[in-house]
Amino acid sequence: MFKFYRRCLNIKDLQINEQIRDREVRLIDSNGDQLGVVPINKAQAIAFDRKLDLVKVAPTAKPPVCRVMDYGKYKYEQAKKEKEARKNQKIINIKEVRLSPRIEEHDLTVKSNQAIKFLKNGDKVKVTVRFRGRELGHTEIGKEVLKQFAELTSEVGVIEKRPKMEGRNMIMFLAPVES
Repeated sequence: MFKFYRRCLNIKDLQINEQIRDREVRLIDSNGDQLGVVPINKAQAIAFDRKLDLVKVAPTAKPPVCRVMDYGKYKYEQAKKEKEARKNQKIINIKEVRLSPRIEEHDLTVKSNQAIKFLKNGDKVKVTVRFRGRELGHTEIGKEVLKQFAELTSEVGVIEKRPKMEGRNMIMFLAPVES
């Protein structure tokens, strides 16, 4: 359970108390004062006397650096910081609009209005023209449809990726305009 919890919160593995196997460690007090290089059993005794944990914070240093702190409180604060960082991230979704090379004017308008709605919500739009059968020989028609689609959505979206053939599809990406 604890390993799973630690993995979910993405807290790096820190050795605490009896897990530390080094002979000597550089000890830092809970106030941030350096107590110097001390044997591990003395460092553990200091932490035990203060009813705190001994945590190895710099395992690669010579000698390793350990700190006397409340490990539960430290983990809680780290989790809180990560949660706050995730809250401030902006998630961008990619919505897809599919067209055909022989699409009618009204249908194109309806699809562009749908794409405008997506772009106003801050999502990117992947516009796909699917070619079937002999249509594959006339890809310039699909390019023209995508160009017309981009003009209809030009107020709220800009072309992020120009039209490009991928197999039987021609794909173009639109991104919302930064205001």
